[in-house]
Amino acid sequence: MLKAILSRGRRRGLLLAVLLGVLSANVAGHEIPGDVTIQAWLKPEGQRLRFVVRVPLVAMRDMEYPARRDKAEGILDLGRADRTLHDAATLWVAEQVDLFEEDTLLALPTVVAVRVSLPSDRSFATSYEAALAHVTGPPLPDDTELQWKEGMLDVLFEYAIRSDQSRFSINSKLNRLGLRTVTALRLVLPSGAVRAFDLHNDGGFIRLDPRWHQAALRFVVLGFEHILDGIDHLLFLFCLVIPFRRLRPLIAVITSFTVAHSVTLIASAYDFAPDALWFPPLIETLIATSIVYMALENIAGGFGRRTPSSQSPPRSFFSAVSADSAFQHRWMITFGFGLVHGFGFSFALRQTLQFAGSHLLTSLLSFNVGVELGQLLVLVLLVPALGLLFKYVVAERVGTIILSALVAHTAWHWMTERWGILRQFRFEWPVFDLAFWATAMRWGMVLVALAAVWWLIGLLGSRKSKVEGRKSVATPATSD
Repeated sequence: MLKAILSRGRRRGLLLAVLLGVLSANVAGHEIPGDVTIQAWLKPEGQRLRFVVRVPLVAMRDMEYPARRDKAEGILDLGRADRTLHDAATLWVAEQVDLFEEDTLLALPTVVAVRVSLPSDRSFATSYEAALAHVTGPPLPDDTELQWKEGMLDVLFEYAIRSDQSRFSINSKLNRLGLRTVTALRLVLPSGAVRAFDLHNDGGFIRLDPRWHQAALRFVVLGFEHILDGIDHLLFLFCLVIPFRRLRPLIAVITSFTVAHSVTLIASAYDFAPDALWFPPLIETLIATSIVYMALENIAGGFGRRTPSSQSPPRSFFSAVSADSAFQHRWMITFGFGLVHGFGFSFALRQTLQFAGSHLLTSLLSFNVGVELGQLLVLVLLVPALGLLFKYVVAERVGTIILSALVAHTAWHWMTERWGILRQFRFEWPVFDLAFWATAMRWGMVLVALAAVWWLIGLLGSRKSKVEGRKSVATPATSD
């Protein structure tokens, strides 16, 4: 597949050089437009794949669009534009889009129909059938007065495929049409369902109808990369690690954070979260607040001091919960703040969930797996580093205070800045209609489920502690 792409790239380079060499002798180059929106529909039908595209003419530069001599400068001569439009469609669209059937690169398409449309035409925004009928319908009259910079180029391409039941992928380079490009792509499946994609700039290789394992792998990687790129989440994790550096209880604390943010992330993906404009800045403010709180708790709480119970590691997670009240407190606080951070993750995933296909829940769970793997990697690197720091550079308690103070200083600035943004939004009470009560009931069910999980963990922990206590009593002490 790579060899085919490289070979095709060489053909493109040759075609581009020839066309630009011919056209540059007659036409001066146009400036690259700032914002360009491309609309496209893709539908497999039998043994052909139809690709209907609308692109602004102004985005296809270095083309000699014929002008009417009897009108003002720049008026497009529709009667003589057909050849130039075909060249523009091939050079700027067909050559910039790679379509794959399964993992096989499709050959260059056939240009079936091409026409110019007015910017006021809305056929591409309604349905595939409307866009197809418009492209293949009667063209604009030749006497239409239209500035070429305002016109839209509509094209129908057809690719030869083996079956309309295949799974298709796209690698788009339409970002070359402008400084900032958005491609609104709609895939019409054989079942009639429509899958929407908004591709910003260079979207890269995208599976339009992924299998579950393909979607899972993509979102595991996304989750792993997101936790490593999210400085606010890393600082929160850093505050958790400073006072507790025993790997076993730390994994339990981090897992509670993962479970909590999984709940709100999934709830947000299924539209349970508020859609008000003030909600994202509220969550961002609360995330910064959580970091400030954890840092100040490290400074004032004395978690850095070793206690007799922490000198010898507990035999199980549940005995740690019952024996170490500080650990239990931090586990509970982490769970609560994890609910807030889950909404923050949902904002980052909002644009990416379009690539989940029909595997939304699988993708969400895979994203959380990636986040957990990233957090474990941070633990593996951070715990030994802190151990060396507190052993050879600074005393543990002093080091805990210094590091936590630095984190608190940074998060405090974030909190005040985000609070300033949040204050600009006006909070409005929701309308207490049927939709509100339906949402309230769904969230009530989520809260009941969380309470049940909390109760179950506490019950299992108490039973485990009793079993450990009975074993210690039943085992006779040995004397020298």
